[in-house]
Order: sequence, then C-alpha cells, then structure tokens
Amino acid sequence: MPRKTDASNPADWLLIATSDMEMLRLAAAKEVSFITVRSKLAEVLEKVIKAELIRLGWKLIKTHDLVFLAKELRARNSDLVDAVHPLVTELAEVYMQDRYPGFDLDDPDWPLLREQLKQVESLLAVVQARITPP
Repeated sequence: MPRKTDASNPADWLLIATSDMEMLRLAAAKEVSFITVRSKLAEVLEKVIKAELIRLGWKLIKTHDLVFLAKELRARNSDLVDAVHPLVTELAEVYMQDRYPGFDLDDPDWPLLREQLKQVESLLAVVQARITPP
C-alpha cells in the first residue's frame, strides 16, 4: 500500500534524503556522472537542512536556496551551523550550475566530492538521530 508523505514531517524529508544518498554512494564509488552526483548532493543537503528546520518549528518555505536555509538555521541557533556552512559555501552555486547550461563546468574532483558526501552523510545521521521515525 502506498504511503503518503508529508512536507511538514521532517522524517519524510530524511526518508527521501536517505534514498538519494544510497544512489550517490554507489555513483561516487564508481566515479559515474560527477555533475549529477554533485548537484544531487546539494539537493540532499537541502533536504537535511529542511528536516532540521522543521524539527525546530520552522514553517516550510519552498526554496532551493542553500544560503537562505543556512541563515534560517543560524537564526534558530542550530548547533549544525558550523558543519553546514562550508558545505553550503561549496555546493550552493553548483546546485544551479550543474543543472542548466550556460555556466562553466568544473573538472571532476572525485576526492573532494567523496569528502563532501561523507560530511552530508554525517549531518544526515545527526538529524536522523533527533527525529522519531514515522
């Protein structure tokens, strides 16, 4: 039977983020589709931040702006700000650049991307531990 997700439930954001991470781990290990993996990693970071914000009582705002979301974390005195900041700095611009033509593409840096993947995985684990599953 299908399960309806709820955008106001942080556990549902993490459910999707966890599924995305499974694919990202495999693609990064095989070094397949750098641009897609990096862009999708930014999406996962967005979902993790939104889950934490919703957990803190934030009313969902439909945005993909990682910088804005990081500021929302800071405004709520989240202890994740220091861990999120460098990832947002590194991934905010590529989130759009890797999805649409008209931008210069970076040469693949798989070691850096795998490190970013680990950092996002760590954030995901922290937020998952704070949220009761549905």
